Amino acid sequence: MRFLPEHLSAVLVTEELAFTAARDALIAAADGQAEVFPAVLGHGSEQRNRFTVKSGASAELAGVKIGSYWPGNADRGLPRHNSVVLLFDQDNGRIGAVVEAGVVNAYRTAAADAVAASVLARPDATTLTVFGTGHQALYECAALARVLPLTAVHVVARDRQRGEDFLTRLAERGLTGWLTPAEQACRDADVIVTATTATAPPFDAAWVRPGTHVAAMGADAHGKQELPVELLTTARLFCDLPAQAVRIGELQHVAGLVGDGTLTLTAIGDVLTGQAEGRRRNDEITVFDSSGIALQDLFIADALLQAAATEREAIS
Repeated sequence: MRFLPEHLSAVLVTEELAFTAARDALIAAADGQAEVFPAVLGHGSEQRNRFTVKSGASAELAGVKIGSYWPGNADRGLPRHNSVVLLFDQDNGRIGAVVEAGVVNAYRTAAADAVAASVLARPDATTLTVFGTGHQALYECAALARVLPLTAVHVVARDRQRGEDFLTRLAERGLTGWLTPAEQACRDADVIVTATTATAPPFDAAWVRPGTHVAAMGADAHGKQELPVELLTTARLFCDLPAQAVRIGELQHVAGLVGDGTLTLTAIGDVLTGQAEGRRRNDEITVFDSSGIALQDLFIADALLQAAATEREAIS
């Protein structure tokens, strides 16, 4: 069994590797040659400690990702989010590889939003608004800056000190940011990203101007919500996996309208392969619901194992 510990996977992962893996996984999810199984949502002995089990299979890979969120870890100087990917040896059914992927998971999640933005956002998008100042938000900004000509980042923060700290980390990445009230930040944005644990939208649909691309990644369980329903009923809707998006993603809040055909939901993989249209006009609003699918985890774990093998060969 191959084992890639956290300290090595965190060194090997890059934004380019994550983008390629996420793009390939999203295409596989839509092309009918791979399958994503229903996610299992659970909690620890203390109900505030949560974990998710996601699994899937493609033509070459099959496995499981277990992601955990232990909020009390922050008080002990430990990451609140952790992740591990298990890949099966498909010849015998045993676990063939284990990849610890705490940092990798942040790259993988941000990469999916970057892949979607590369075909849904306006090519001239320069202003990003991000809701959230936590672990994931910084990776989102960095990933989007690779695919869009961003020159400004508006940061909407509930806590001013955390917001100031976030601006410092943005500057270390070469990005210029400001703390901005939610309404102004939305009205100025070409792209809006929500990276929160919200259960109610932090902004109004009326604040989103025509031509904006909106990416929501925080909704990955029942009851979570970052986007107003009014926005979902007027924008063009895209997601990583329709069946999962309407169950635990942002689109759970309009699932009935998707189910009866009132709203159209498009898998981003179909856009990437030219089977469906992405952005059609500069003035339309697009929404990408990224609930996170197991194929992303399997593909990036496999890419990291290949990178580790290449590095070992180079050393030897």
